[in-house]
Amino acid sequence: MSYLVPSEFVTKMVDAGESKIYMSTRDTLIRSYMAGAILALAAVFAVTVTVQSGSPLVGAMLFPVGFIMLYLMGFDLLTGVFVLTPLALLDRRPGVTVGRILRNWGLVFLGNFGGALTVAFMMAFVFTYGFSTEPGPVAERISHIGEDRTLGYAQYGAAGWFTIFLRGMLCNWMVSMGVVGAMISTSVSGKAIAMWMPIMLFFFMAFEHSVVNMFLFPSAMLLGGDFSIMDYMIWNEIPTVLGNLVGGLAFTGLTLYTTHVKTAPKRVL
Repeated sequence: MSYLVPSEFVTKMVDAGESKIYMSTRDTLIRSYMAGAILALAAVFAVTVTVQSGSPLVGAMLFPVGFIMLYLMGFDLLTGVFVLTPLALLDRRPGVTVGRILRNWGLVFLGNFGGALTVAFMMAFVFTYGFSTEPGPVAERISHIGEDRTLGYAQYGAAGWFTIFLRGMLCNWMVSMGVVGAMISTSVSGKAIAMWMPIMLFFFMAFEHSVVNMFLFPSAMLLGGDFSIMDYMIWNEIPTVLGNLVGGLAFTGLTLYTTHVKTAPKRVL
């Protein structure tokens, strides 16, 4: 399946990070908007499959189709740029600065949130026939997810906040492996298989993904979930974003870059 060795695909990771920093504002917003929208649809799909089949594993096995689609189309997730763009700074690529990296992160966050929020409104309308009927089983499940993963954490105080943070770290460890998976093969089938494995793992384990949550929690509020915007921000989105940043960069970006690009000197026997 046209496998690339690590030294080759890690160089592609650095190149991708540099290109995203230099991408125009328009293109960054469009690509991140579409990524947020497609991932939101994949989340609806996975929850629907879970409710109808009664098997969370089946939902997790099918959720990666959205991730695979958006990366094959060249769209951008916040969790991906968290990992790739800092590598261009570490590699001393010309013109790459902390300010430009932060600008990219901000634009991708806005685009992802806009796409996810658009799908949240559309699906809430569909589930309730224009807010004229009670939500069905799938919509009810989404509303409960919102409550459980905000107020459910809040009852544990600081321990709950750090639990979200750690789940965010674990999530982007796996999601960033999926981002890298898109680069380790030059064939569509090879890319899809490499992306599918870690994404299934994160979804089944209910780790916290900032972009998926940009859909789930606004949807839950629209569908009657009993929690506030502040509950969502403090007890989910903020610690999730921070955990996604630390986990993806520390466990995937830095480890691969350090050992395959900035390798240590070979031992002298």
